[in-house]
Amino acid sequence: MAGPGGPRRGSYLTEEEKKNSPKITKELIARVFSYLKPYWKQLLLVLACIVVSSVCSLFPSILTGNIIDVLTGKDLGGWFGAGLSALIRLIVLTLLLYLASNLISVAETYLNSWIAQHISFDMRNQMYRHLQKMSQRFFTSANQGDIITRMTSDISGVESVVTGTFTSILSNTITLVVAVIAMFRKNWILALVGIAVVPLFTLPTRMAGKRRWKLAGEAQACNDEINGILNETLSVSGQLLVKLFGREKSEYERYEEANGRMIRLNIRERMAGRWFFMLLSTLTTIGPMLLYLVGGILIMKHDSTLSVGDITVLVALLGRMYGPVNSLLNIQVDWIRSMAMFTRIFEYYDMKPEIDNKPGAKELTNAKGEIVFDHVDFTYDGERMILKDISFTLHSGDCVAIVGPSGSGKSTIVNLIPRLWDPVKGSVTFDGTDVRDYTLHSLRDEVGVVTQETYLFNGTIRENLLYAKPDATEEEMIEACKKANIYDFIRNQAEGLDTMVGNRGLKLSGGEKQRISIARVLLKDPALLIFDEATSALDSISEAAIQAAINPLIEERTSILIAHRLSTILAADEILVVRDGEIVERGTHKDLVHAGGTYQELYETQFSKAEA
Repeated sequence: MAGPGGPRRGSYLTEEEKKNSPKITKELIARVFSYLKPYWKQLLLVLACIVVSSVCSLFPSILTGNIIDVLTGKDLGGWFGAGLSALIRLIVLTLLLYLASNLISVAETYLNSWIAQHISFDMRNQMYRHLQKMSQRFFTSANQGDIITRMTSDISGVESVVTGTFTSILSNTITLVVAVIAMFRKNWILALVGIAVVPLFTLPTRMAGKRRWKLAGEAQACNDEINGILNETLSVSGQLLVKLFGREKSEYERYEEANGRMIRLNIRERMAGRWFFMLLSTLTTIGPMLLYLVGGILIMKHDSTLSVGDITVLVALLGRMYGPVNSLLNIQVDWIRSMAMFTRIFEYYDMKPEIDNKPGAKELTNAKGEIVFDHVDFTYDGERMILKDISFTLHSGDCVAIVGPSGSGKSTIVNLIPRLWDPVKGSVTFDGTDVRDYTLHSLRDEVGVVTQETYLFNGTIRENLLYAKPDATEEEMIEACKKANIYDFIRNQAEGLDTMVGNRGLKLSGGEKQRISIARVLLKDPALLIFDEATSALDSISEAAIQAAINPLIEERTSILIAHRLSTILAADEILVVRDGEIVERGTHKDLVHAGGTYQELYETQFSKAEA
């Protein structure tokens, strides 16, 4: 809530926010409140706390006037009476009301936080569960930063909606209404004077605050620019690039310029803040002075029933009005921002997963790994065809290699098997059944993929292996590592399987990471193994180690090899040559190497380079 200390940072809409303000409909509001519905009992308790706390917080201001009257010798009559006993009663009652108000506020804060956190918990779980169902198209086209922002900042913003916007409307409205009623009960003339003064405070302070907010926005933009420079130039890859190109001086000058601009903006913002608080202090003094002036005239010339204590109460109540009025003036801003956050979140919720279990999907059990592509077409954007009439059969236990130039569609072909994408025409079958008829979980359990870019979590080797099979035994992990030709390396580490791999496996070489990745896939024990450019990013020694691990594996189970380097696929039962999304040649290495086609061209290009 904004009080006399000034408007909240962010009390004004930016031009972009005004432009992108969501259309607030009954359906949107109903959808927002549907997240509050499960917690209606707690919300009723919050409402009760707000009402009682708001009323209790105003009574000490009223009792302060009575205390002053008692000190000036006035007899309050009734239970209070006069003299020292009245003073003690008033002080004790005031303290008790302060205590009650604060205790109730603590309970309100706890309930507010509890509701907000549980709503955020529900929404984050719903978002994460929904995003897991989204296809690769979503993740390749969406901005990663935007996904993270909606998962974190936007949903965290929902907490402020519950703990701030909704409750502040109630709290401020109740406080304002009770304060106005109490002022009129004391003296209607002074109440009107006080109410007339409020706009003199709020309007100038909002104008000054808007200027300060604009400067704060410029400073934040400059701070974002500085963070971008630091992120670019001080990251592992960034600082290496700066050094290799000798750009230290220019990058320092770029940082120095932005840093200097940041300093100037911060000084301007702080001076604007100083002027703002000076204006605020001056304006908040005008109201009480007017009440003292008018109240003094009434006491001295017109109204002998008005006391010094009454004027003190009216001044105190006027002070309590500034904050709620200023806050309620910002409700439109808070409301639009809140609805904008909900709208951004709902945009993701409303995206329909392209790849999902069809009704009645069955489990894939006792998989053999027989794959058939039957006249498959595929496009990413609905316009340019990436795959055209792809047909081939991979028998159980056989190995098929797919080769071709970069961008020819090799990886897209294998991505159709675990349903990272679905074909637009034709079908892909696994053990005689269309892959779309299986449950995603059971299908993907039987497909093991080793990609060119190995992703290891920042943890131990053991933790990365267990990602494939959380209940794997030590013996199973060791066996998988032996098959992947990485066990000797692990055994020679001081921590063994508990060796830390670093962020994205940076503590390991490319070959070591790749072999751990192979071990992880083997631990899963899939019916089909796919090696997608598994050695293309490695040096010849690492490639040889990986190849030594792969060769025995492709003899044990159905497998697909995708490779640029033809030396890695010579032992395949069949080689498919793909160009521009079409299979242009097929056969064994012996069949294709002298056939005068694309394969021979690739082979001669690579091996002539090797000989050179």
